[in-house]
Amino acid sequence: MAADLIESVAKILFIFAVNVGVFAPILGWVERKQSAVMQDRIGANRADILGFTAIGLFHSLADAIKLLTKEDFVPANANKFFHTLAPFISLVPAIAAFAIVPFGGRYELFGREVHLVIADLDVGILYVFALAGLATYGTVLAGWSSRSNWSLLGGLRASAQMLSYEVAMGLSIIGLIMVYGSLKLTDIGAIQENFFRWGIFLQPVGFVIFMTCAIAENKRIPFDIPEAESELVAGYFTEYSGMKFIMFWMAEFLEMVTISAVVTTLFFGAWHIPFVTDAMLLSWFAPAGPNGAAALAMLVNIAVFFAKVSFFIWLQMTIRWTLPRFRYDQVMRMCWKMLLPLSLVNLSITGLVVLLL
Repeated sequence: MAADLIESVAKILFIFAVNVGVFAPILGWVERKQSAVMQDRIGANRADILGFTAIGLFHSLADAIKLLTKEDFVPANANKFFHTLAPFISLVPAIAAFAIVPFGGRYELFGREVHLVIADLDVGILYVFALAGLATYGTVLAGWSSRSNWSLLGGLRASAQMLSYEVAMGLSIIGLIMVYGSLKLTDIGAIQENFFRWGIFLQPVGFVIFMTCAIAENKRIPFDIPEAESELVAGYFTEYSGMKFIMFWMAEFLEMVTISAVVTTLFFGAWHIPFVTDAMLLSWFAPAGPNGAAALAMLVNIAVFFAKVSFFIWLQMTIRWTLPRFRYDQVMRMCWKMLLPLSLVNLSITGLVVLLL
């Protein structure tokens, strides 16, 4: 019992440290630096500690210090309770969604089986959709509770956009669930040990739809109409400052990490290396002994998983700084007249193929 508790706490602390301690701060810097590289600018280069001026690596630290010391402004006529609650509702699901994502397989270490997932739920991917739906409330509450016209418009846009794209996103993975026969992400990841059973080969259309809808759910350009600073100042979080503002910012970055992790697990082999089975990996490290081989294989799988996650984060950043913002009508038309019919067609074809085979 004590060993199980220690293992669970260790996995929770590891995922929390990776998301909040590594990805969240570094993505603030990557956002600036990658956009600067793509636009032939210098980018962040002023936060200087130990001679790191050229790359501006400590801008995230400077931002954190600045925002911690800024005034927590709440509009006089705002609903103070919901105004304070909204950032938490946006941030917590972004962190909690990672609980069911496996970042490795099963390993025999010191006489016990170690399973690299915090919560191996039978409902699996449905848990992610449930939390994505909860995050919508944070955005809507932020717009409504601020008692600002711009914020309210941003919140209304967000509710329409996020709820609409959840429909197409849910349908996009049903074909994958039919093929793999499971909702558990651990089962889906294990099946993809065979390179030719990666989700991207079995459901390429599903991948395109899912990735598009996931970016729209996260409200990133080209789908950032709930913010749309040229129209709504900053949309639903116009009236936020200090740490409440940074919580919305962190939620957006952490959702990018979760999206990348889910895409990796569903479509790109999870923690597996192409053409390398778990048995092959253990045999390579056999000289280190059974426990050493398992530990080294575990570290390799974790590194491979987060390398894939980092690639999809880079891809989302690239899309964000490449495409212009869509108009509101274009965003809704894309969902209901393009992605939704395409997902239904993909589902029908997948069902027919599964039935015949």
